[in-house]
Amino acid sequence: MGRLAAASLAGTAIEFFDFFVYGTAAALVLGPLFFPTFSPLAGTLAAFGTFAVGFLARPLGSVLFGHVGDRHGRRPVMLASLLLTGCATVAVGCVPSYATLGITAPVLLLVLRFLQGLGLGGEWGGAVLLTAEHAPERRRALWASFPQIGPAVGFLLANGVMLALSAALTDAQFRAWGWRVPFWAAGVLAAGGLLLRSSLAETPQFRELSEAGRRASAPLTEVARDHWRLVLLTAGALAVGYAVFYTVSTWALTYGTERLGVDRTVMLACVMAAVAVKGAVTPFVAMLGDRHGRRPLCLAGCAASALWAFPMVGLLHTGRPSLMFLGFLGSLLAFITMFAVVAAYLPELYEPRVRCTGAAVGYNLAGVLGGALTPIAATALSEGGSGPPWGVAAYLTVVALVSLGCFALLPETLPDAVRSEAPRTAPA
Repeated sequence: MGRLAAASLAGTAIEFFDFFVYGTAAALVLGPLFFPTFSPLAGTLAAFGTFAVGFLARPLGSVLFGHVGDRHGRRPVMLASLLLTGCATVAVGCVPSYATLGITAPVLLLVLRFLQGLGLGGEWGGAVLLTAEHAPERRRALWASFPQIGPAVGFLLANGVMLALSAALTDAQFRAWGWRVPFWAAGVLAAGGLLLRSSLAETPQFRELSEAGRRASAPLTEVARDHWRLVLLTAGALAVGYAVFYTVSTWALTYGTERLGVDRTVMLACVMAAVAVKGAVTPFVAMLGDRHGRRPLCLAGCAASALWAFPMVGLLHTGRPSLMFLGFLGSLLAFITMFAVVAAYLPELYEPRVRCTGAAVGYNLAGVLGGALTPIAATALSEGGSGPPWGVAAYLTVVALVSLGCFALLPETLPDAVRSEAPRTAPA
């Protein structure tokens, strides 16, 4: 289990490094480089538009790779998705700017971002299922939480490289070539991840399905016919997590640097510190999920996200590093209260024969609902006025309440054998 967890964590870290480095670049430099004929606001919105394309591609990736995972195994998904995302990311770093290629430059950026999202759409299902289906049921949430630490590691790597380059280079150097370095580094990381994953074994549950001849012939058709309500509920339930995370990690960078005049390195450092704490507490929250159930933690995380939205925006608007960090940390702790157990929760909601497709589609559809439009909506809502952008806080609160309602309609999945061993005071 340790080797499986390490390989899953490393792979998701690499793939999310690829995905997040684009988000940071979109917040800091892509607007003027690829959309120079736009106004500063329109350029930022256009850059976030290409950012959103990655989320739109993720459900398609979950359908494509979900079919592979349910028909041919979880292991091939982990290898193919990592290869696709890594190649697309390296290519982004090679695309000339608008000044060289004209309109072709942003079009290429759009296509490569789509391929990034396609690969990431398959990554989560493969990595989570390979870990969750090997894990003992009494520790399933704990072991399955390791792929969920990967996004935090990937974010820290992506922004750590961006922070170092931003601090070491002049603004002109950073805009000319410095921002491309993290994209080129993705190739080395992807090669290492493929080497680590190549020796992993297929999951026992998929081998049993295969030997019994019970693999789904058309996984997407079964999911659409028999589990459509579950897919919609899980997508709605997880939308708040994406909205919160990308408000903090992407929109806040733009708002802090452009509207508040906070130094770019200071903003990156504040967000990175909060993400580091979030990553560190993930397995401990997951252990609570193994003890008290998945659903209670998800409900608590949604409620906390709704309650903290206005304080977070108010603390961000101060422009003071310590207070901005506090605002970001509160939001990300609410986020991880849900997402630490999701890697165990979603697979348990779906039957094994369509699990890779169903869980991945629900998870990535939530990315469209909560992540794709959030930086765009937040940028539009924060435009104009000198006070805190309370419209952003209201937006997050509404999304959190919708997700809370969806979680309330989902069942608990903590295995009966584990539930019977839990203390009598624990939630059912």
